[in-house]
Amino acid sequence: MTIAIASDHAGFELKVKIKTYLEQTGLSVEDFGTFKADSTDYPDYGVLAARAVANKKADRGILVCGTGIGMSIVANKIKGIRAALCTSKETAELSRRHNDANVLTLGGRILDHHVALEMVEIWLKTPFEGDRHLRRVNKIHELTGC
Repeated sequence: MTIAIASDHAGFELKVKIKTYLEQTGLSVEDFGTFKADSTDYPDYGVLAARAVANKKADRGILVCGTGIGMSIVANKIKGIRAALCTSKETAELSRRHNDANVLTLGGRILDHHVALEMVEIWLKTPFEGDRHLRRVNKIHELTGC
């Protein structure tokens, strides 16, 4: 599995920890930046990772900014992306189980990095349930033309 990852300056530290974790678990990671903690604009990096997922160059994406909100908004502008801003292990699990989220967004200034890593692990391992949830995801695709 290949994971596209990106952050702005506020999410940089957490992104580095997540990238290290992913690589230690044997996953392939494509890092779209930023590559330092200097102030930057999250759309510049989030869009690159989201497009990689949408274009099937990565299986899933993880985006980190200060709150996760900006990255979520950016990613959801890309056709085919179902980005979920998650703030707990439960929301990470349900974003996969019920929404088949293909991008996880996290808040680097909000989450403890240990909790964030647990969330990433859960999000990566949780399957999509399909069934009635597939019907709902398909309705989202119809609305957005995904």
